[in-house]
Amino acid sequence: MENRLSKSSHKQIIDKLAASYGIEPEYMDNWGRVQQTPAETKLNILRAMGVNVDTKARANKARHSRQEVEWSCMMEPAIVATLSGLPKDLVFQIPASASSGKATEDLEASLEVTDEHGMARHLAFTHKDLSFCESGRAGNMTCEHWSLPFPRLQNIGYYRFYLSVRTGGGGQEWSQAIFVAICPEKAYIPPSLQGNGRAAGIAISLYGVRSKRNWGVGDFGDLKKILDWVAEDLHGGIVGLNPLHAIFNRKPFNTSPYLPMSRFYRNFIYLDITVIEDYRDSPKARGLVDTSKTQRLLSELRDSKMVQYEQIAALKQKVLKEVFQTFLENHWNRTGSKTDRQREFEEYIEREGHLLDNFATFCALDSAIRSKDPEAWTWSQWPREYQRPDTKAVRRFREEHWRGILFHKYVQWQLEKQLAQIQDYARSRGMCIGLYHDLALAVDRFSADFWAYQDFFISRLRLGAPPDAFSQHGQDWGFPLPDMKKIRENSYDLFVKEIQKSCAFGGALRIDHVMRFFHLYCIPEGEPPKKGAYVSQSFKDLIRIVALESVRNQVVVIGEDLGTVPGYIRDILGKANIFSYRLLYFEKDDQKGFIPPQDYPELALVAVATHDLPTLAGFWTHRDIKIRKEAGMFDSREAVVNAASEREIDKHNLLKLLQDLKLLPEHYPCDPRAYPGVTGELHNAIVGFLALTPAKLFILSQEDLFKGRDQQNLPGTTVEYPNWSLKMEYTVEQLRSDSKARTFSDMFQNWIKRSGRNNPTVWRYAMSEKKDKTKSSLRTESSGESGKIKFGKEKTERIKRNGRPREEKMLERMQRARVKEVHRKILRDETYNKHKKADKKIGGVRGKFHPSLERTRKRT
Repeated sequence: MENRLSKSSHKQIIDKLAASYGIEPEYMDNWGRVQQTPAETKLNILRAMGVNVDTKARANKARHSRQEVEWSCMMEPAIVATLSGLPKDLVFQIPASASSGKATEDLEASLEVTDEHGMARHLAFTHKDLSFCESGRAGNMTCEHWSLPFPRLQNIGYYRFYLSVRTGGGGQEWSQAIFVAICPEKAYIPPSLQGNGRAAGIAISLYGVRSKRNWGVGDFGDLKKILDWVAEDLHGGIVGLNPLHAIFNRKPFNTSPYLPMSRFYRNFIYLDITVIEDYRDSPKARGLVDTSKTQRLLSELRDSKMVQYEQIAALKQKVLKEVFQTFLENHWNRTGSKTDRQREFEEYIEREGHLLDNFATFCALDSAIRSKDPEAWTWSQWPREYQRPDTKAVRRFREEHWRGILFHKYVQWQLEKQLAQIQDYARSRGMCIGLYHDLALAVDRFSADFWAYQDFFISRLRLGAPPDAFSQHGQDWGFPLPDMKKIRENSYDLFVKEIQKSCAFGGALRIDHVMRFFHLYCIPEGEPPKKGAYVSQSFKDLIRIVALESVRNQVVVIGEDLGTVPGYIRDILGKANIFSYRLLYFEKDDQKGFIPPQDYPELALVAVATHDLPTLAGFWTHRDIKIRKEAGMFDSREAVVNAASEREIDKHNLLKLLQDLKLLPEHYPCDPRAYPGVTGELHNAIVGFLALTPAKLFILSQEDLFKGRDQQNLPGTTVEYPNWSLKMEYTVEQLRSDSKARTFSDMFQNWIKRSGRNNPTVWRYAMSEKKDKTKSSLRTESSGESGKIKFGKEKTERIKRNGRPREEKMLERMQRARVKEVHRKILRDETYNKHKKADKKIGGVRGKFHPSLERTRKRT
């Protein structure tokens, strides 16, 4: 090996080193062209990783050093396998006997296997149980590879192996601890989505939710009301949320939920403070809120067109500190026996461990240092002794400021309690998924997570994306690259906790930029995005761990697989039951025409767009092109003209497809100029198009339901666009009271019913065109004036024998009341006539009634 390396050229050595560090030699861009990774880019990325390759001699030395490190370990630090595909052998390596130069023949080994509950078993192996594999040499080191039988494990979960190997005479001994994850083959799919099961729901940006009672930002109290609206009025089973990660809440740079301060903990501005038990017990906190000054501020914050993060965060933190003081007085500092509330908080702190301690310490440090120096915006501006979590100064700070640190732990405890209650509430409403959470790709380089775990990042590399149709210069997201090699050596601890925390309190999880599991586009510090390259990741391990947490938490996993995605990636994700993420704008054939609904994959979530893309109304009116032009995101006027021309072609193709599918009447023109905006007929047709796809999940953003024109984020901008600050068109109260909002809801509900996406575990009163006769679940049908309840034959006979359980009687009464409510809605002249008039003209808000409901009106 040494001779071969010495004869290799400098470039060949760099190529080999780059490959060993995962730097990919090429990739296929958005236009289908293969882009080679230049030698200069490989050099810059290696330098950023701390590898000195400036000369051939140094490159040779770096290559030798890497080989020696790989050979110096007794075995891999982590093993991630599936329960159905356990390894046959556990392979290890030890230094070869220098005296004989032959395989060591007198080895003994012991293996301790400990599960997550601390239960351990000990296995002993003599020489006859061990198998010699091979020997090899790297530099001056010669090693022997041996194996022993892999222990038969019966359950999925995390294990700790401790392997000890020694020579028979006891002269030498080697040992190592190994992290082992035994995972299922596939991620979780709930019973409601198996077979022909499908579901639908609404996606909201919680920060932009308006209501008469919130504090200028959507909170968990508003979220509960939205669950009611989706479950009752839409018959949906899902409410999708923006990432709830903790952020700094400082405009304009620190309000993005996708540039978080921590992915382990959440943003306190979403707390519904008024329902916290300690708020109700705190006269000071309630008095502070009730003052005329605070009430005026609350009114201003609610009326503001944009979310005022800093003012809201300051007010909520001020009130929460009074609430926390009440908790201290009534529970934490209380003499005598501990209260249940104190014990619950103590258990939470113990369960979270160093993860919560680091986060709370960072928050307290940030507050303390900024109170003295308001210009210290990031921890890189802090005094040097506070720039790492393990210094003496930080340890002293923890001791002296325990109360401030405990406050931030208390706030996170309250956030988790409220989220748990809301997901339980969604389940009680019969929602098949409930909350659908979003996990951001990475963290801010000035974040609490980076401060606490900076050794697990490569700070001189930033994540981004190569040039594509929507970002012609490429994208630099500013995130530091996680060092997966070190994370793996640390038992994947940070990755496991990231997935666990994101799976908690929800029924579905969207993983932003799921290609992160396979490769990440890395940009060397100081270089533009186009001078980056992809760095590969250990995708098998990461996907298996995700599947394990998905099954344990009963959470559906959706991988955001947009952009330049090689086909093999989607194949691997599909085999693991990780849903694809398909958007109307991007699903096209080779001729750039939109594909029909039946060509969408089944194991997928479909939507119109994401937060980074134009809304349906913005897409149709070219609003996104206009704001991108104003933000200086086009190279030339010609690029603007080309974008507008391509948009008109897209609109024509979409109109033609909708007409071919009879979602638009034949006499409607396919000329986009006939539709200056998204008319009622067009809106209805596009929503129906997505609802009729075979995809298991259909999510419609509230912007696309209500035809909002502005997208939530314009990538690549800060002050040029009001990112992450736009509020909903309607308040929570108006969703169910405003006639126009209700008509939009009726349209969506109609398509949910027609496409068989009704929430499967709540009342069903709409007649589907295809009934599943094998189901014996409770159903309702419109039957004349009475709206009779009909049961399967088996259930009817059981009722005759035993009578109805009390729960079934209550459910029947609820269903009868619901059927009558629907009848009244249909008979209401104002709503009905509005829909009938929409049949005769293009315009307005329109959604056809299901034929069964039309018949119900006539009979009634």
